[in-house]
Amino acid sequence: MIINPFKINSYLALLCITLSVTGCGGSEDAEPPKLAEPSPETPPVETTDVCQAQSTTVNWQALMSKDCQNLHDYSLFIEPSNPTSDPRSPGQLYQLSTELFSNYASKYRFIFIPENSTFNFSATGRMEPPVGSVLVKTFALPYDTQVSGKGNEVLIETRLLIHRETGWTALTYQWQDQQASLIIAGANISHTLNNQGEQLTFDYHIPSKAECKVCHQVTTEHTSVIKPIGLKTHVLNRQVSTKQHSSINQLTLWQNNGWLNNVDLTQAPQSFPIDDESADLTSRAKGYLDINCAHCHNPHGFASISGLRLGFDVSHTTFEYGICKQPPGWDGGPDGLAYDIVPGNGEKSIVHNRQILSAAKDRMPPIGREIVHHEGADLVKRWIDSLAPSIGNCQ
Repeated sequence: MIINPFKINSYLALLCITLSVTGCGGSEDAEPPKLAEPSPETPPVETTDVCQAQSTTVNWQALMSKDCQNLHDYSLFIEPSNPTSDPRSPGQLYQLSTELFSNYASKYRFIFIPENSTFNFSATGRMEPPVGSVLVKTFALPYDTQVSGKGNEVLIETRLLIHRETGWTALTYQWQDQQASLIIAGANISHTLNNQGEQLTFDYHIPSKAECKVCHQVTTEHTSVIKPIGLKTHVLNRQVSTKQHSSINQLTLWQNNGWLNNVDLTQAPQSFPIDDESADLTSRAKGYLDINCAHCHNPHGFASISGLRLGFDVSHTTFEYGICKQPPGWDGGPDGLAYDIVPGNGEKSIVHNRQILSAAKDRMPPIGREIVHHEGADLVKRWIDSLAPSIGNCQ
């Protein structure tokens, strides 16, 4: 009989497999082979980015230490997409009696003062909140300047001034699709609005970080720092309404909050809205020039070299306020004007004229407006026209 060697090899292979299985524990009494234990799951990495902290309170740590990419990272408002109301505690809305003109934008201002922190009242000059304070200002452009309310506006930007240990820091956030993101280089936003029957189309300019410093800088002993513009007594000295008060002086309210020390309103200066015809014309015009011009036109401002001083507390009958003063470094514009203020003649006064000029080299303020504020320009002209020519000799 011939034996097939291939069958023998198959039988031997099968036998080896069987012996191998039983020898390695193939019997019923043997323990099953142990499987490799899975490696433990890697624990989630805890973020150390203070901007990512989730909180139902103000994110003070982020405000004081980091320029966060998104406005909502600071948790300043209960509804992150609405920076015009409902600030988180201790944030509070504040209002100015006279506003800086910004292409008819509505402005929503809030102040945040840290717990147990105070600052001092000053009848003249700027008041400076303590380290840890935050000023928030949101700009919304209207579609019609004579209609108020959120339904008539589009959010454009929110600016923060944060008082850190190193000084004041300015941050600007641009609104797009209900989100506000940090921008450094600035931006131009096309917008069309109706102002008393006139349709105006222009590019609203969000200032760059460098441009913010132009308006907010204060220079002393060759050192420039950023300071707030609007925290002056004469523009804060006004009545406001709150949930607790139908009417209360705003500075008194801040004193009641425990924020402001040594408030004395008996001799406190006061300016008024430019359209308040019941108020003094000089107070309204000087208040307007102060908030729109004096942040540069003061001894420590960006335009200090001009010699023009437009602070509310400066006497308006003096040479330094512009009476018969010739400005350095400007050619007089298309009309060849010679003096900042010609008493009794607003049309021949540079201070008024540069309000209605739009060329980059001529317009004032140079940053912050792209269109003419006719109501403000008309007020200043009326006021200059009312000045007695005898207070200066512009010959």
